[in-house]
Amino acid sequence: MRANRETTSPHPAAHGHGKLADFTTDRRVLMLIAMALVVGTAAAGAAWLLANLIALVSNLVWLGHVSTAPMVMSNIARTPWMVLAPVCGGLVIGLMARFGSEKIRGHGIPEAIEAILIGGSRMSFKVALLKPLSSAISIGTGGPFGAEGPIIMTGGAIGSLFAQMFHLSAAERKTLLVAGASAGMTAIFGTPIAAVLLAVELLLFEWKPRSFIPVAVASVVAITWRPALFGAAPMFASQVQFTLPWWGLLLCAGLGILSGLQSGLLTTLLYKIEDLFERLPIHWMWWPAMGGLIVGLGGLIEPRALGVGYDIIADLVSGDIVVQAVVSILLVKAVIWLIALSSGTSGGVLAPLLILGGTMGWLVGQVLPGDPAIWALLGMAGMMGGTMRAPLTATFFVIELTGDLHLLLPLFTTTVAAFAVTVLLLRRSMLTEKIARRGRHITREYGTDPFELTRASEIMVKSVDTLPASMPVEEAAAFFGDIAHAHRSYPVVMPDYVLAGMASRADALRWGASSTQREQTLYDVVSDADMPVAFPDDVVGRVTDLMIAADLGRIAVVDPESRKLVGLIARKDILRLRSTSLTLESERRAFIGSSARIGGATRAATMASKPR
Repeated sequence: MRANRETTSPHPAAHGHGKLADFTTDRRVLMLIAMALVVGTAAAGAAWLLANLIALVSNLVWLGHVSTAPMVMSNIARTPWMVLAPVCGGLVIGLMARFGSEKIRGHGIPEAIEAILIGGSRMSFKVALLKPLSSAISIGTGGPFGAEGPIIMTGGAIGSLFAQMFHLSAAERKTLLVAGASAGMTAIFGTPIAAVLLAVELLLFEWKPRSFIPVAVASVVAITWRPALFGAAPMFASQVQFTLPWWGLLLCAGLGILSGLQSGLLTTLLYKIEDLFERLPIHWMWWPAMGGLIVGLGGLIEPRALGVGYDIIADLVSGDIVVQAVVSILLVKAVIWLIALSSGTSGGVLAPLLILGGTMGWLVGQVLPGDPAIWALLGMAGMMGGTMRAPLTATFFVIELTGDLHLLLPLFTTTVAAFAVTVLLLRRSMLTEKIARRGRHITREYGTDPFELTRASEIMVKSVDTLPASMPVEEAAAFFGDIAHAHRSYPVVMPDYVLAGMASRADALRWGASSTQREQTLYDVVSDADMPVAFPDDVVGRVTDLMIAADLGRIAVVDPESRKLVGLIARKDILRLRSTSLTLESERRAFIGSSARIGGATRAATMASKPR
């Protein structure tokens, strides 16, 4: 006889069934919040070090003295050194990537996404050290990049390394990685809300309190440190008043469409130029130096196009700039940035996107109502929202940069229009195209999982073929040997339909070969002690997890109190649910004035009528 049958608990907890709730977050989030305090502080410190390192390299390269004071490239004389310095910087970066880590190439965000989705959120100490150093060399020698991409990757590496010191899951490591990235961005720009939204729209690939709360905590910690590290004022404070007529939002949408087209053009050109580099018959180690040559030549035409260019953004916002300079910066910055980034050097994309979008918006603003500085801000937001496919991030990013809440509705209109254009025109963004070219396709849409909405009772088969617990083993072996009985396993039930266990074809063959078990009944040989079962109120996602963990093709559904068999779920029932979900997405019907029935959902609901 089977031992301990009476001790089997009918309570859901005995089989790993927890209580259903809005969220799956548990008290481990408190531990992640505590860790986020450390990660946020460390990332803010890293942002300060990177900003000062860029200034130090810039002063050494262009002025020949040790200083961390901000530099304005317009003050640099046009000499042969303006061409040689970016070439030397590119050569150093190529050597660092070749003999250090190839992951320092590029602007950092695609590498962070890959680490999250593919690498188990594990980043190396080598990347955390070399990425900011290579970016400081690249930007300091004239590279037309921003610091945000490198600090996002560096902050992410800090969070990942800290997480790797503890016994955490990949999902928890991801939370701390993204917390470090968001904190770094917050410290550089003073934009905690935009940094958290960037995490939601671009990095987390989920919307769960488990990840959202620690990321928000890290960003708040970083903004708390920012006054001591960078100052408390908005980075590009704007005092320009902006009033629109009732039809003015149409102009914002039009600028958004133009920003989306500009973003699409830049994205297309970027990867076409990258394809040209790929065809070169020389090792990629030399490409950054080649890109540096073009950067230097562009600097001879327009020195302000070199470096981060925060002073350009400040002039666009204040209006202290002329049309000729704006046109020159727009054209030269676009060319040298595209070529330098395509060459695989190290640097961020956000500051160049702001400059390119801002100059375009400023020029368009010459013929639109209001101050051109406002249209420059809208152009910045539109370019960021369209290129990064993150309209909410772009909207709040510009608001926090300027401290002007009056721009909320115009900014939102512009970024959504730009987002719509790039989504419709381009299959992938500038950030994800690089990952796709490495053979990894990423879907950035959030959607409701039908497996988490549907209960087991909605898809289970209610009329189930069973075997009586009193059936002799020898008879059961003959039953499974009959080809008319196609299923590989059947529930074994007592006379009152209480589940006794599951009998499979493999079990029957094994029992039939044993002389001691051949004379027993199924009640004697099957065991329900460790057998996973589902309950009617379980969500299908939990049922699927049970089936995967136990490697089962069919799972019994029982009443949680009486343990009576009430249904059965097979793999094809779960696949049918997926099919129903796809039908709801694709099947189009008119119901007002039509007698059409809901085809997909109705068919799914009635499929449980056949015995199985």
